[in-house]
Amino acid sequence: MSTMSIRLPNSLHRRLREYAEKEGVSINQFITSATLEKLASISTQDYLETSGARGSRKKFEDAMAQVPDTDPDPMER
Repeated sequence: MSTMSIRLPNSLHRRLREYAEKEGVSINQFITSATLEKLASISTQDYLETSGARGSRKKFEDAMAQVPDTDPDPMER
């Protein structure tokens, strides 16, 4: 495990402490969780951009052509 020292404005540190206490975790655990959430968000965005770049209108239309043209089930309306 790595150790990191960061400088935070006093107001941000105070808010971190308040929210960590509210969540019942240490400030370190709170920051670790927040960092993981942010990285997951960025990773998801990267994945979607990469996946989207591989797509094409033709592939979409080919896939849609395979879907039957029927009315939805009444329970699905």
